[in-house]
Amino acid sequence: MSKQTSAPVLVVGHKNPDNDAIMSALGYAYLKNALAQRDGINQTYQAARLGPLPAETEMLLEKYSIEAPIPIAHVHTRIGDVMTPQPVSITLGSTLTDAGQALRKHNVRSLVVEDDKGIYQGIISTRMVAERYISATDHASEGPDAVASDLIASLSQPIDEVLDAEMLALNEEDVLADVIDDILNSTLREAVVLDDDNRCIGIITRSDVANPPRRKVILTDHNEMRQAVNGIEEAEIVEVVDHHRIGDISTALPIRFTNWPVGSSCTIVCALFRQEGIDIPEGIAACLLSAIMTDTVILKSPTATDFDKEQVAYLESILGVNHVDFGVELFRARGGVHELPIEKLVLADSKEFQMGDSVVLIAQRETVDLPAVLEREQEIRDFIGKLAQEKGYEFVLLMVTDIIAEGSQFISEGNKRAVERIFNISCKDGSTWMPGVLSRKKQVAARILGA
Repeated sequence: MSKQTSAPVLVVGHKNPDNDAIMSALGYAYLKNALAQRDGINQTYQAARLGPLPAETEMLLEKYSIEAPIPIAHVHTRIGDVMTPQPVSITLGSTLTDAGQALRKHNVRSLVVEDDKGIYQGIISTRMVAERYISATDHASEGPDAVASDLIASLSQPIDEVLDAEMLALNEEDVLADVIDDILNSTLREAVVLDDDNRCIGIITRSDVANPPRRKVILTDHNEMRQAVNGIEEAEIVEVVDHHRIGDISTALPIRFTNWPVGSSCTIVCALFRQEGIDIPEGIAACLLSAIMTDTVILKSPTATDFDKEQVAYLESILGVNHVDFGVELFRARGGVHELPIEKLVLADSKEFQMGDSVVLIAQRETVDLPAVLEREQEIRDFIGKLAQEKGYEFVLLMVTDIIAEGSQFISEGNKRAVERIFNISCKDGSTWMPGVLSRKKQVAARILGA
């Protein structure tokens, strides 16, 4: 049995992913795969996401027939990461002689026993074969001929009479830490890995779990533990591509950490394509442009830089579009807010931040129809007030950003006095218009974290 080839490096954005988190992971995974192919490196990269697709993301991926990043829940080491795949098997009708020959030929300790349809039946191990032969010595008092006779009889004994059908069975998605004790405490100190059809797809042994590998991860659009995928502390972070403040991510070894003060992580990804001389396909160009548009509010945000505008012009040339028209189409794809569940309206683009000893939640809803959102203001306030209480947030602040009017309505619950103090405003009614405030990162989070 041979070990699996190198597992894909996961490229993933933050929790509650916005368009930039999704598209930067998708675009950077494409670039890394292209570079690996160009340079003859045997490594693949898989774009992943930590939540549902935003409406504009879903629309664009469908329009350009691009597969969405895979959803993942964690990066804890799984059984599938350490198992030996494609184990050697033997059919249920085989004899002990067949088993012994297969064990010797493949130099393995165990064989998977299957029926004629490939369904798992049990395990036959070298120990079981040895025990059967040793049992022949029970006839030693009867003389050598009796021992020999018993040994000869064992050669044709069906393996279904000696197989272990009570083997510990696991799923490849099981978290290793949750089942490692069960493996080590099992009779053979190993387990089989079965798929949903009860076929054996792997075997895991003591040696497999002695020094388990860590899943390799590239982070995009964030570099803070609180925003990262669950299990990140067990993973190996190999690279970061981000445009936010430097947070609390730490690594055991030096890594490539690309952190530029620009309006979008996809601005950086676009520039890296150009730097490496890799052509950007039309679909990927659309993904990158869409994220720059949504993250910079069609280049109106104070986070938008001349460098962002340069990448936008380059992507426009690939797509043959006007970025303003392109951006407006994206925001309109979000649809009306009347039918949206309140949780999605508020939390679709939200991030936690550490403020001293407290944690705050800052959410943003960008819209071209502010009045429609404010019709649900009381419902929003009830929801975020309950959220602040249940999660223990110092406060929850929702920015409802009007792209046309170029400002944001602040709706806050929790410690509203802290919001008033930080922004020098009055939040008696829990809602305040903030003209010119478009950027959560530069105009809101920065002031909160610096307070």
